[in-house]
Amino acid sequence: MVRGKTQMKRIENAASRQVTFSKRRNGLLKKAFELSVLCDAEVALIIFSPRGKLYEFSSSRCCVSMSKTIERYEKREKDNIGINNKLAAVDQNTQNVKEDTQSMAKKIESLETSKQKLLGNGLEPCSLNELNQLETNLERSLSRIRERKNLLFRQEIEKLKQEEKRLEEENAKLRQTCGMKPSTRSTVTEEETMEVETELFIGPPERRRIQNP
Repeated sequence: MVRGKTQMKRIENAASRQVTFSKRRNGLLKKAFELSVLCDAEVALIIFSPRGKLYEFSSSRCCVSMSKTIERYEKREKDNIGINNKLAAVDQNTQNVKEDTQSMAKKIESLETSKQKLLGNGLEPCSLNELNQLETNLERSLSRIRERKNLLFRQEIEKLKQEEKRLEEENAKLRQTCGMKPSTRSTVTEEETMEVETELFIGPPERRRIQNP
C-alpha cells in the first residue's frame, strides 16, 4: 500500500496531533542517536511538547555534555555574529570607497572639461552666460599671473641691487687694504700734469757761461 504524501500544515485533531508528535519524536531521537554513533558527531537535541514537556538527547547521555554542547553552540553563534558584523563593515567600507571613487571620477571629468574650455576647446555647447563667466575667470587668472610676475621682477631687481652694493663694499675694502685712495690719486695726477705742462718751454736752449776753474 502506497503511503500518501503528508500535507505540511497543523493537524487540527488533537488526538491525531498527539499520536503524530509521539511517532515523529521517537523517530527524530532515533535519527539523532544513529547520527552520533555512525558519524562520531556531537549531537544535542531538545524538544518541547505542546504541553511544555521536555525531551532531550545528548551524545554522551549526561547533562554536562548537553551544557557543553550548548555552550559550544552559543560561542559559535557569537563568533558568527562577530564575523557577520565584520563582513557588514567591510561591505559598508567597500560601498563607501565605491561611491568616493565614482564621485572622484565625476570631479576629474568636470575638471578636464573646464580645462579644455580654458584652452578654447569644446566651447560649442556653452551658452552666452557660460562664455562670459569663462572670460571673467580668464581675466582674473591673468591678473593674478601678472601680479606674480611683477613681484618676481621686483624681487630680482632688489637682488641685483644688493649684489651691486655688496660688490662696491668689497671693492672699497680691497682699496683700503691696498692703501689705494681713488679720489686723492686723481687729484695728484691732475697737479702733476699741470706741473709738467708749466715746465715746458718752446725756444732755443739757454746758453750758460762756462767758468774756468
